[in-house]
Amino acid sequence: MASNSALQIAAQDSASAKSVFPWIAAMLLLTLFAAGAGTLLGFRLITLIKEQDHAKVEANGPPAEIPKYAQGLSVYSLPPVVTNLASPATMWIRIEMAILYDKDKVQKPEVLSAKISEDILGFLKTLTLDDISGPSGFQHLQEDLNERAAIRSESKVNELLIQSLVIQ
Repeated sequence: MASNSALQIAAQDSASAKSVFPWIAAMLLLTLFAAGAGTLLGFRLITLIKEQDHAKVEANGPPAEIPKYAQGLSVYSLPPVVTNLASPATMWIRIEMAILYDKDKVQKPEVLSAKISEDILGFLKTLTLDDISGPSGFQHLQEDLNERAAIRSESKVNELLIQSLVIQ
């Protein structure tokens, strides 16, 4: 009796295994079909988009380049700012910058640069080494300094350019 039930279980397992293989084959076939259809659709969409872009360029001409800097801008170098960082207090920072400003809006760039340098000195004293470490730290520092220059100058400064930065 025990051998009979073992044979029945073995027969059921082989029957269920035989019924699983067609299901797996069908799923594999459908997956391959879906991947192929998606690839063909993707290539077709890329072709359509390129054709539309070429038609727009032919109808309107090439897009006009927007200059980043206008004609009436001048550059004025700020005096180097040297101070220690907040943490660790033994670390020093030296930064050389220049401001990019509109000649028509700023009459005395020397006065404006002194105000901006004073503000930046106070800001740099609050930084830690971790704040300016790595490329993202440098990017954040540049954005913060640009924002401070714009606020201090009442938006007369277009951009603050970092020329050199030394941390020692």
